[in-house]
Order: sequence, then structure tokens, then C-alpha cells
Amino acid sequence: MSDTSGVDLAFDENDLLPAVAQSAESGEVLMLAYVTPEAVERTRETGFAHYYSRSRDELWRKGATSGHVQRVEEVRVDCDGDALLYRVDQEGGACHTGFESCFYRTLDGETVGERAFDPDEVYD
Repeated sequence: MSDTSGVDLAFDENDLLPAVAQSAESGEVLMLAYVTPEAVERTRETGFAHYYSRSRDELWRKGATSGHVQRVEEVRVDCDGDALLYRVDQEGGACHTGFESCFYRTLDGETVGERAFDPDEVYD
């Protein structure tokens, strides 16, 4: 177990924990990403959400490219210490596809979310 915040966190064998980002204002679930102990510490130090990209194998600050940052109001830990909840103030959309939330589709493929920006204009 690793202690990065006064609470024992149960990182997995790859030193990762899932972290759900939730709008502090509306309660909407915005995204799911993974964090490392370093990402948690950077989030605590800066007040901005930091995650770990498994595909790029690197630490990243949400919004570093798009400008759509997440200011973290509170980090909560689940009862087992193996998942985090980031309660955030989201600027712009949370999803790299341009939607407010990464959870913008139903299982049947129906789009139910709102588009917040054009990703072609943001990620040139």
C-alpha cells in the first residue's frame, strides 16, 4: 500500500488507480482516467487534475493541450482505497472528442451528451 495523502491507497501492480472526474457543480460524471502516486501528488500540489496516460506511458495535466483544465475542489477515496473521485470545476469539455463528458453515448450508440468544442480546431 502507498500513502500519498494521509489515507492508504491500494495502487495495483502497475502502480495505478482509477480516478473518476465529476463536475463539482452538476454532479455529472465527466471522465475516467488512471493515476499514479506522482499524479496524485501533482494534483495535490497544483490544484489541477493530473493523470497517467497508459497509452503514452506518461504523466499528463488535464487541459495541457486543449486548455480545458480541471480545477480540483476535492479528492475523495473509496472505502477500499482502490479508486479516487476528483470533484472538479471543468473548463470547456472534458472529452478529447469535443463533448462535455466522455460518457456522451448510450450502449446502443445514441448520442445523449452535448458537444462543447470542435476537436479539429483544438488539436491541430
